Amino acid sequence: MSVSVTKADGTRQLFDREKVVRTCLRMGASREIAEGVATKVEARTYDGIETGKILQLIFRLLSKHKPAIRHLIDLRKALSTMASRPDFERFVQIVLGENGYEIAPNRLARGKCVEHEADAIARKDGVTYFVEIKHHRNFHTPTGLDESRIARAIIEDVTEGYELGLNDLEVSKAMIVCNTKFSEHAKRYGECRGVLQMGWSAPPYRSLQDLIEEKRLYPVTCLKGLDVATKERMASAGILLLRQLVERSLEELAKQTGIPEETLEPVVRKARIAFSSLETTPRRASDLSVG
Repeated sequence: MSVSVTKADGTRQLFDREKVVRTCLRMGASREIAEGVATKVEARTYDGIETGKILQLIFRLLSKHKPAIRHLIDLRKALSTMASRPDFERFVQIVLGENGYEIAPNRLARGKCVEHEADAIARKDGVTYFVEIKHHRNFHTPTGLDESRIARAIIEDVTEGYELGLNDLEVSKAMIVCNTKFSEHAKRYGECRGVLQMGWSAPPYRSLQDLIEEKRLYPVTCLKGLDVATKERMASAGILLLRQLVERSLEELAKQTGIPEETLEPVVRKARIAFSSLETTPRRASDLSVG
């Protein structure tokens, strides 16, 4: 009998065992372990089970094979807990830069009608993008049609401003980067109007999660048990990536953040254990989440 799962928006879809396997592979599990976890998850599912409960079950079962996973929370949730500004904006700028884009952050451009502030200007392969970065605290909230329509209107105004000599920014396309999925209306509009929409599981093979995972650019907020004050002090000092905690000495981190070494030591130790478990794993699908 087919078993359906309930997504966060209340809709249902058939349970997909392969999504469980891919989620485990993304977390650095071997194919053998991933298949074993998927078998156990499949045996414990029931009709109508929430995708969030499936993810919790995956983490619990996988942590028996990879104890370091106990120190991590899901990437999707970790992104949602970041401060929208400036932390998530700066994080996205870093991710784009590490993936081959030339980045100019927070650029003002005068359009024909009004001035517009880009969260970034990104250039790659001869294409210049006017980048809008959107962040949702609730990672189940879709990024809707309005954001894409606004981005399109900004491109038109900035382009007309360039043609009139009001700015020196010759942009090619609009890019929206967000930590959630796009609504169906937004996706249809973006495809029609040439707006590059980069979010959770979109576009295929080059989504935000793909760019993060391929370069191991996991945010500090992936670390379980990190208190708000410590996260804020790290972010204020420009420490946004787990990699930064792993690569820098305690002395350097303490000097940079103002956090005592004795407070940082257990955090850094946990970060090193967790980061080492996040192996880069070959993938052939962008939607690796279970919901």
